[in-house]
Amino acid sequence: MDWQDLIFKFVGGLGIFLFGIKYMSDGLQKSAGDKMRGLLEKYTSNPILGVLVGISVTVLIQSSTGTTVLAIGLVNVGLMTLRQAIGVVMGANIGTTMTAFIVGIKIEEYALPIIAVGAFFLFFIHKKRYQYIGQIIFGFGTLFLGLGTMGGGLKPLRELPAFTDFMIELSHQPVLGLIVGTVFTMIVQSSSATIGILQTIADEGMISLRGALPILFGDNIGTTITAVLASIGATVAAKRTALVHVIFNIVGAILFTILLPVVYNIVLWLGEGVNIRMQIAYAHGLFNVTNALIFLPLIPVLAWIVTKAIPGQMQEIQFKAIYLDERFLATPAMALGQAQHEIVRMGQYAYESLQDATGFFFNKDTKSAELALQKEELVNELNRKITDYIVKIHQKGLSPGESEKATGWFQTVSDLERIGDHAENIVELGEFRMTNKLELSAEAAAELKEMIEVANQAVNKALVALEHNDKDIAKEVLQLELKLDDLEIEYRKNHIQRLHKDLCSVGTGSIYLDLLTNLERIGDHSKNIAQFVLHE
Repeated sequence: MDWQDLIFKFVGGLGIFLFGIKYMSDGLQKSAGDKMRGLLEKYTSNPILGVLVGISVTVLIQSSTGTTVLAIGLVNVGLMTLRQAIGVVMGANIGTTMTAFIVGIKIEEYALPIIAVGAFFLFFIHKKRYQYIGQIIFGFGTLFLGLGTMGGGLKPLRELPAFTDFMIELSHQPVLGLIVGTVFTMIVQSSSATIGILQTIADEGMISLRGALPILFGDNIGTTITAVLASIGATVAAKRTALVHVIFNIVGAILFTILLPVVYNIVLWLGEGVNIRMQIAYAHGLFNVTNALIFLPLIPVLAWIVTKAIPGQMQEIQFKAIYLDERFLATPAMALGQAQHEIVRMGQYAYESLQDATGFFFNKDTKSAELALQKEELVNELNRKITDYIVKIHQKGLSPGESEKATGWFQTVSDLERIGDHAENIVELGEFRMTNKLELSAEAAAELKEMIEVANQAVNKALVALEHNDKDIAKEVLQLELKLDDLEIEYRKNHIQRLHKDLCSVGTGSIYLDLLTNLERIGDHSKNIAQFVLHE
C-alpha cells in the first residue's frame, strides 16, 4: 500500500472539499446580500421563528458552527436574549444538514465540467450578480472534486485487515463510534467535513450504515467545541448559549444512540432506493429535526438549567428599537417623546462603542474591538429605524414648533451615528497599529489619553444634556469642545517637534494624527448636540 499517496490524496481532497464549501458559502452570502443581520434583527421572542432564522442563516453560510458563534457574539454584547439564541442554535443544527444532502447527490464524475461552468461565469461575465453565481457553481464543483479525491485516496484501505476489522468493530460498538465521531470533529472543527468524509467512506463500502450512524451522532457532539471556544472569556450570557448548544447535541446523540435499532430502521425506510451517502444525509436530518422538535417546548427549561449551571448577572437587550411603537404615531407629540428615548439609547451605544474602541487602541484587547464594532452596527441600525420613525411622525402632521424639533432630532441622530463611525475608525487605527507593531512614545500616548478623556466627557455630557434638556451641562460641552480644539493644535505642534528630533516614526505619526482628527471631530458632533439642546 502506498501510504504517501493515500495521505496526500486524503489531506489534499479534504482541503479541496473545505475550500469548495467556503467558496460556495461566500458566493451564497454575496448573492443573498446582507440578509443574515437582517434575519437576526427581525427575530422575535417566538421560538419557532428563531429556529427558522437559524436554518436560513446556516443555509446561507453553510456552517452551523458559524451561525452558533454569530449568535454567541450577539448574546455577548446584549443584542440577543438567551431564549432567542436557543432557537437560533436549534435551527442552525437543522440548516447544516444541507451540506450532507448536497454530498449525497453523488455527482463526482461531473465535478470538472461544473467547475468549468463556474470558471466561465467568474472570468468571462463581469456583472457582479453573475460572478457570485459563478462562485457558487465553482464551489459546488470543487466540493465534489474534493470528495472524489478523498474517495480515491481511501480506496486502498479496504484491503487493510486492521482497518476493516476496526470498521466492523464500530458496527458492534455504538459507543466507540460515538467517541470516534466526537474526537474527529473536535480536531477538524467542521462537522460538514467529517460527515462528508463519513459519507465517502461509506460509499466506498468501508463501513455499513449501522456503523456510520453512531459516528454521525458523535460528529454532532464534536461540532460544539468551536462554540465553547468562542465563549471563553465572553459574558455569562454567551457562555450559557454555548452550554445550550452542548446540552442540545449531547442529549440528542445519547438518545439516538440508545434508540439506534429504531433509528436505523427509520433511516432505511426513509432512504429506500437511494445511495448510502443520501441515507446518511437523511439520518443527519432526522437527528437534528427530531432533536429540535423535542427541545422546542423545553426552551424555558433549557434556559433555567444553563442559568443555574452558570450563575451570574447578564444584560439582555433586544437588537431592535424598543421605544419606537407604531401605535404612538396617532399622537405625534407622544411619538416624538418615544423617538427621544430611542435617540438617547442610541447615543449610549455610540458612547460605549467609543470607550471600547479607545480601550482597544491602548490595551490591544480584541474583544474590546469586537464589542466596539458590534455596538457601532447597532448604532447604524438604530439610525435607520429612528430616521424612518421621525419621517412617519412628519407625515402625521406636526405643529411648527414640533416640526422644528423633529428636524433637530434628525441632525442629532446623524451626529450620534458619526460618533459611532469615528469609534470604528479608531478600531481600524488600533488594528493597523497592532499589525505593523507600531509603538507610541510615552509623551504621545499621554497626550492621546488626555484628549480621549476630554472627548469621552464631551460625549457623555452631551447625552446627559440631551436626555434631561439640561442647558447648563450643554454649555459645559461647548467648553470641552473648545478644549479639544486647543489640544489638537497644541499636540500637532508637539508631534512636529518630535519628528524633527527623530523621536517618532512616520508610521506611528500617521496613526497619532489620524486619532487626533477623529477625537476633534467627535468633539464637533458633541457640540452640535449641545447646541440643539441650547436652542430648544
